[in-house]
Amino acid sequence: MGHRVRAGALAAAVLLAAGTIAGCDDGKGAAADGRNAPSGSAGQPTAGGAPQGALPAALTGQKLDWTGCEAPVEALGSDAEKPGKPWQCATLKAPLDYADPDGETIGIALIRAKAGQPDRRIGSLLFNFGGPGGSGVATLPHAAADYRNLNKRYDLVGFDPRGVARSSAVTCRDDAETEKSLTIDPTPDDAAEEKAYLADAADFGADCAQRSGRLLPRVGTLDAARDMDLIRQVLGDRKLHYLGFSYGTELGGVYAHLFPRNVGRLVLDAVVDSTADDVAHSRNQVLGFQRALENYFKSRGIGAEEGTARIVALLEKLDRQPLPTQDGRKLTEGLALIGIIKPLYSQGDWQYLTIGLEAAERGDGSVLLAFADVYHSRDSEGHYSGQNESHAAISCADTEVAKSTAEERSRHLADFTEVSPVFGPPLAWGLAAGCADWPVKGAATTPDVSAKGAAPILVIGTTGDPATPYEGARKTADELGEGVGVLVTNKGEGHGAYGNGTCVTKVVDAYLLDGTVPEDGTTCSP
Repeated sequence: MGHRVRAGALAAAVLLAAGTIAGCDDGKGAAADGRNAPSGSAGQPTAGGAPQGALPAALTGQKLDWTGCEAPVEALGSDAEKPGKPWQCATLKAPLDYADPDGETIGIALIRAKAGQPDRRIGSLLFNFGGPGGSGVATLPHAAADYRNLNKRYDLVGFDPRGVARSSAVTCRDDAETEKSLTIDPTPDDAAEEKAYLADAADFGADCAQRSGRLLPRVGTLDAARDMDLIRQVLGDRKLHYLGFSYGTELGGVYAHLFPRNVGRLVLDAVVDSTADDVAHSRNQVLGFQRALENYFKSRGIGAEEGTARIVALLEKLDRQPLPTQDGRKLTEGLALIGIIKPLYSQGDWQYLTIGLEAAERGDGSVLLAFADVYHSRDSEGHYSGQNESHAAISCADTEVAKSTAEERSRHLADFTEVSPVFGPPLAWGLAAGCADWPVKGAATTPDVSAKGAAPILVIGTTGDPATPYEGARKTADELGEGVGVLVTNKGEGHGAYGNGTCVTKVVDAYLLDGTVPEDGTTCSP
């Protein structure tokens, strides 16, 4: 997901897995294919023309039945925030197919915390925390502490996009099938492993078609953006105010393209490069994660070459012989990659990466496996949340790709490996699976986020962002259009900049609360 999981949740997972090693000196493969790509690996929709015509009054005039509800925390850890005020939940009716607005509807799950100062209320502030496939209904309460200042004057509203969690979730495989799939070698070493890898990708698409075929053509970003405008209308807001992270930046950009006149105060943080096709996007992530890994090594006084070689050696060892863990499962190469990727999302979690790597080098894979489980939203009973299935369905509905040839695979593998011998091979192989065998044709190669006539949109890029590298923020700001995209540069580490009292937080709050638009090119330093 786009939003950073709090260090407390990760710390708890690490300490539970680490046992006695937690006190030692602090001196995505599964991550690569279209089903389990690192967060921020968004699909690539195009707006492809004007929005559909006016919706029927039965939809735009519907009255939501807001009722008190518990903050759902099932996939987010025990440290989820529960503000003193009660949460309210409701379900919005949206067309399954916007080309047939009078036809079948699906439910879009919503959650909100009402503004604490109703006499100064600005309106609703809608959130998307990334993925794609992340649950806003579960994540907003978990992250609510970061938005207390905004909650004074905004109703905070989270939603599960169509095909996700409580909004007609896409389902493809059961827990045992998912567990088995995650053991497949993400970097095939011979013809047999390559055959198994590609066959699993094809089988996954077939499984999704069998269990969710009716939904698959209707879960793309275009439809989710139209859902957001319906949410705006039903909430009674003249303009959409929005805070999107990671994939949520792409969703926000597509919304601005479709509905430029309805753009209120939009903030895009940890920006997906809107100009990148599937190959460029994967290469961007290889670069971003390698950059974050090298910054991690630098923080520990370890040279980039030395540290990278150490990780490569560990992964090669795991490829030959997975490590035992405390719960009886094995840490494979693919799971270790995810276990390394997860703590790179936030600098505050680097200390736990050190614990995990040192434990693995001593022969215990428990800590890195715990990170992989947090990433995959796997609970202690072995149940997976289904986020990866939603991720695949949305990404592939958005992304038009052709099946790669053996020559293309070889070329990408060489190029990506040169950028990063750690993350290059699995992400290069991911291009060979991904959406190539998906049962639904993708919308386009890149999204259209041009938004001529829209109000200014804040575009925030962090220089050390591993999942959505900084360079994409400038490109997306330019794509939004002159006078629309306003770039704010955050000099720092991690996936996303808002929160924790940072300079970026002050800039964003001034924009969202007072309408103060910063100068394009504003830079925030630690």
